[in-house]
Amino acid sequence: MDNASLEQFLQERIKVGGKAGALGDSVTITRDKTKITVTADSNFSKRYLKYLTKKYLKKNNVRDWLRVISSNKDKNVYELRYFNIAKNEA
Repeated sequence: MDNASLEQFLQERIKVGGKAGALGDSVTITRDKTKITVTADSNFSKRYLKYLTKKYLKKNNVRDWLRVISSNKDKNVYELRYFNIAKNEA
């Protein structure tokens, strides 16, 4: 999975003021090596970000292997993790 393609997907799909892709100055998306950060000046739903990430995973046919979960340490952080298949087989 490529972080750049996820960043591009989010930039194209996040709606601000009812228009997709019109982020302006209210929403910024930055990418490090393994982390994508979405910062919003106005109200922004975590649920909406999770929805868009799931949509991206489904589009790239990796939804069966990866899941979006909130971090144990910080509830404002989402992580992509592999499903634990070994636990389900026992």
